[in-house]
Amino acid sequence: MGDKRQSAPGDKAGDKALKRCKQKMADAGVDPVAIDTFAHYWRLVQHGETGMIPESAIEPVDMPALADVEVSEETASEAIRATAVIKLNGGLGTSMGMDRAKSLLCVRRGMSFLDVIARQVQHLRREHAAPLPLILMNSFRTSADSLAALARYDDLPVEGLPLEFLQNKEPKILVDSLEPVTWLDDPDLEWCPPGHGDIYTALRGTGLLDRLIDAGYRYVFCSNSDNLGAVPDPRVAGWFAQSGASFAIEAVRRDANDKKGGHFARRLSDGRLVLRETAQTLPEDKEALADLDRHRFASTNNVWIDLRALRAELDRRDGILGLPLIRNEKTVDPADKQSPKVLQLETAMGAAIEVFEDAALIEVGRDRFVPVKNTAQLMLLRSDCYTVGEDFVLDLGPEHTPYVDLDGPYSLVKDFDKRFPAGVPSLKEATSLVVHGDWVFGEGVRVRGDVELDEPGGQRRVDAGTVLGEEAPAPV
Repeated sequence: MGDKRQSAPGDKAGDKALKRCKQKMADAGVDPVAIDTFAHYWRLVQHGETGMIPESAIEPVDMPALADVEVSEETASEAIRATAVIKLNGGLGTSMGMDRAKSLLCVRRGMSFLDVIARQVQHLRREHAAPLPLILMNSFRTSADSLAALARYDDLPVEGLPLEFLQNKEPKILVDSLEPVTWLDDPDLEWCPPGHGDIYTALRGTGLLDRLIDAGYRYVFCSNSDNLGAVPDPRVAGWFAQSGASFAIEAVRRDANDKKGGHFARRLSDGRLVLRETAQTLPEDKEALADLDRHRFASTNNVWIDLRALRAELDRRDGILGLPLIRNEKTVDPADKQSPKVLQLETAMGAAIEVFEDAALIEVGRDRFVPVKNTAQLMLLRSDCYTVGEDFVLDLGPEHTPYVDLDGPYSLVKDFDKRFPAGVPSLKEATSLVVHGDWVFGEGVRVRGDVELDEPGGQRRVDAGTVLGEEAPAPV
């Protein structure tokens, strides 16, 4: 396990605090499997576990590339016909000012993330005569809107399987006492999701894991709904099937956009693959985290799982995989820094890689990793760096996506859209675009090479048709 801290409350006080947490969850109708899992992580925190992974405990890892692997068409088609698809769809996009499922955001030609995902799945079904069920892992806040958005796709549901299952929720706990927090101003803020590592708990607790196996599915492909590069590709499915691995994750070469993000490594003590997230990195190891030459591979969170192996492992561990803890310290009201300090006990889906001895990694192209966590990444997705074909798969035009950094007034989607009323500029010839201050972009703006717009001291405009960058005139 990771680095340790001094213990919090003693056993007697701790027993009372944990009992209150469990009772609160039971009163809210939380599944008993999820309550037991929460109690496991609560105990870890009580005994000083932080989940930190010191640089001294790991070494860099290498892996094969999908481009170098031979997969026959027969193997690929057979594997995709045995695969179900789960999209993690619990996020609201609050960091971008949204108050509903982020997957409902318009991204391409009037289509939302969910529209593109549904059409990707429908195309693959036709191409490979595959049932390929699509199932969302929703939160209680994203369920209704997401299902309403998919209702237009009449043939999307697969008989005997649901279109969704719900992730669990757990109480935020006070940093000092580990008691469940009370926040009368907004009781909803007393709760948080357990991170996307909850998928294993939810699959078991809802019975969906057994239902998928009983329906004849061998594999499941899990990915984020805000990553349109995460197509359930038959070639990758075929690689996973012929690898014989119980669990695998697609990885990409880290670039400048990934310096602050997590990476794969190998644990020195037992040789297991691990995924170290930023929140699990000690302050003195931040420089190593950002070293793209040392730790070269980032997770796409595109995960392939052998369902029978997962069930066997959950059975062996009494329903708790024991993923590494992510100890997330926040305030109970994220918008009020004076509100009480709380802990959110989280786990990451990809961290299960260390649970399976035969877990595998495969390097894939950047076209399979198109995350949208902020408006800079939304700008890239909406730009001409990507095209969408008849199969609704994103094709990356340039060899590498440009680095984009947008200052303050662009952080919320509604403000971002106001500054690109005619669409985002062309970025396929760009290396980087850094925008300081408040600029409004006209129609048909092109960016070449490295471009940096300075703080204008008020709102300024980049006129329609302007070419920014190499040998280009300055905007007015």
